[in-house]
Amino acid sequence: MTKQLLLADLETAATMESIEQIRIKYLGRKGLITNLAKETDFSKFSQEEKKSFGQKLNELKIFATEQIEKAFERVKDLESGAVKMVRLVDLTVPGSVRSLGSMHPITMVQLELEQIFEGMGFAVLDSPEIETEFNNFEAINIPKDHPARDMQDTFWLKNDLVLRTHTSANQVRTLLRFGVPVRAIFPGRCFRYESIDPSHENTFYQSEGLMVDENVSVANLIGVMKTLLSEIFRRDVKVRLRPGFFPFVEPGFELDLNCMFCGGVGCSTCGDGWIELIPCGLVHPSVLEFGGIDPKRYSGFAFGLGLTRLAMMRFGIRDIRHFNSGDVRFYEQFAPIL
Repeated sequence: MTKQLLLADLETAATMESIEQIRIKYLGRKGLITNLAKETDFSKFSQEEKKSFGQKLNELKIFATEQIEKAFERVKDLESGAVKMVRLVDLTVPGSVRSLGSMHPITMVQLELEQIFEGMGFAVLDSPEIETEFNNFEAINIPKDHPARDMQDTFWLKNDLVLRTHTSANQVRTLLRFGVPVRAIFPGRCFRYESIDPSHENTFYQSEGLMVDENVSVANLIGVMKTLLSEIFRRDVKVRLRPGFFPFVEPGFELDLNCMFCGGVGCSTCGDGWIELIPCGLVHPSVLEFGGIDPKRYSGFAFGLGLTRLAMMRFGIRDIRHFNSGDVRFYEQFAPIL
């Protein structure tokens, strides 16, 4: 029992002084081990028992001495190491600034966008970047002879898989999984095989939106778009709605944003003073049917919001190529994560 008590005391000792107190406690003139011989009545012991007791007492003293010496060495090494460490620190050297890092501007816009849509009752759903040919094309009314399937637009993989060209590929999957009514957005990364310039990239971010219910009309679409843009830009913005063709909506529209860099005059970023921002329209009846929804009873709208271009407008970034450049100097301009 004395051995266990000794080891327990030494385990908690962290200074030379505390170990010395333990040595006195066990091996001093009035120590626990020293007093074992004084407090023992040897008159009742046989000669063999006396001999055995003496041997065990000596072994205990040796054990205690060795353990206490080891503890002294351990603490001595720690204290000397700490002193050396302190001596190596030059307090006259100026401190170094450590960056806390920052969010990517597209991530900032995406998180804000998600918060806005959640406030309007939309769910935020994830979807795969590698899609089936069916979900990426056929399910959203893009037949096999459509130009979007050409190599100039699409990165084809094996087994009829593609890098998704738009997050619209999640429309039918969502309808099959959740049914109606449904409100959801699908933010994520998309890929298209095209030339890169200040306003086009082969890798970009998009957020598809979908709302399907009874009696959904173009008025609902316009109301959601106006609420979205006023929340994002926190001021009035000039937009235009013009007819546009997209296989998965009917009728289809292009919602363009007046260029915030040139004020609509025309520049290298926009070209003609307008930036294409939100393709949208009412969900095509064929898409509803692919999703198992009766188009005679239900209707809905869909839109594809370019997160990358939205971030350009929000933060005044004139060249889309900065986003994927990996240049730390570009990312350091944005707010740190605290």
